[in-house]
Amino acid sequence: MSTDKPSRNEDEYFARQEAERLNLLRQQDTAERAARERLSHFMKCPKCGGSLQTETLQGIQVDRCPDCQGIWLDHDEVATLMKHEDHGALGRVMSDLWSSLRRRRGT
Repeated sequence: MSTDKPSRNEDEYFARQEAERLNLLRQQDTAERAARERLSHFMKCPKCGGSLQTETLQGIQVDRCPDCQGIWLDHDEVATLMKHEDHGALGRVMSDLWSSLRRRRGT
C-alpha cells in the first residue's frame, strides 16, 4: 500500500466532485426555501396578511379577508365574472381589468 500523495489529476477530480455536490446542495436548499416561502403566503391576504376564507357569491368563489374585508379574485373567477350578461359598473371595471391582463400576457 502506497502512502504517496495523490496525483494532481486525483486532486482535481475530487475537488470537482465536491464542487458539484455543493452546487447541487445549494440548488436544493434554494428550491426548498422558495417552496417554504410560497407556502407561507398561501391563502394570505396580500393587503394585511390575514388568513383568507373562500366564499361563494352569486355562484363565484372569491377569497375574502375577515380582517380588512378585502375580496380577492383568481384568474378563473374574473373570467367567470366576465361571462355574466348583466355587467353593471363592477362588470365594466372587471372587463377593463381583464382586457389589460390579456394585453400584458399577449393573448
